[in-house]
Amino acid sequence: MTDLGKVIDVDVHNEQNDADLVPYLPEPWRSRVARSGVGYSYSGYYSPVGVMRRDALPPGGGKAGSDPDLIIRQLIEPYNVEYAVLTGVVYNISTTHDPDFAAAICSAYNDYLIAEWLGKHPAFKGAMAVATQDPQLAAREIDRIGRHPDIVEVIISSAARAPLGQRQFHPIYEAAERNGLPVALHPGAEGAGSATAPTAAGYPTWYIEWHTCLSQMFMAHLVSMVCEGVFEKFPRLKVVLVEGGMAWLPHLMWRLDKNYKALRSQVPWLKKLPSQYIREHCYLSTQPVEEPDNPQHLVDLLNMVDAENMLLYSSDYPHWDFDPPTVLKRMSPEARRKVMYENARQLYRL
Repeated sequence: MTDLGKVIDVDVHNEQNDADLVPYLPEPWRSRVARSGVGYSYSGYYSPVGVMRRDALPPGGGKAGSDPDLIIRQLIEPYNVEYAVLTGVVYNISTTHDPDFAAAICSAYNDYLIAEWLGKHPAFKGAMAVATQDPQLAAREIDRIGRHPDIVEVIISSAARAPLGQRQFHPIYEAAERNGLPVALHPGAEGAGSATAPTAAGYPTWYIEWHTCLSQMFMAHLVSMVCEGVFEKFPRLKVVLVEGGMAWLPHLMWRLDKNYKALRSQVPWLKKLPSQYIREHCYLSTQPVEEPDNPQHLVDLLNMVDAENMLLYSSDYPHWDFDPPTVLKRMSPEARRKVMYENARQLYRL
């Protein structure tokens, strides 16, 4: 039990078998998945510690994260989690080549999420998945179920074919704003399928390189969103950068502000410093927390980014680098309460 009182966890990965989606798919996708599975594209990098917590495997068999009752026993009850945003893994479908198939998989998953998960426990809230290959189809899906009372977010993959601020992606943000939903970016398939290389230099050799460099994707997408005017065009939109770290944010804002002062003629639609858009529209999840040898350095970093107003607690259950709600102990009690609960409560209107 945490000493913080109630907790909201913004990144809990519920899993499903491919067969679970079959009843929710129309033809020809139903027969395809029944015969061959979904065929998600993952990064392909081997992790020597695996991806999932071993104790999260359901006793009756199945994938880690596939048993609602086990999630309740391992996460919801012991840590006093009032709400858990179920983020799934289906967003990785955005690295496949067929936009119609990707959109159909997301629609099936969203129906499955509502039917099979959101009523299992009052804590469960849903992040609906959309694919980025065809933003018009994604917008249609957001309008289809975005008003469901237990859907609190739209989630997309940070593995993409182009920086996500570019105007071809704007229908997603327009639909999210129209439905009052934040948009979350989540990693997992960088370098796979139709996505770009997972680092600015190309393809690394080892999982440790891939995992460390994931923050590069978030930096590129965030700069793109600011400079392409996403937050000026959609002034009520909120964006959550999930599982991409946070230590990179101060220097990114400083560098972008400095360059903006000399190069603002390229982005005349911006009416504020780039860092101001980031502070007003963006949140970062706590997991994975960068933990320097000197704990004071983390405190200093948190102060630099106004962490008590920009951070949301996430456990990343059931992954190997799961963080319980005991992180960030050096923050003040009031600041920790905001990170662990209040910021998410306000963002998701819970």
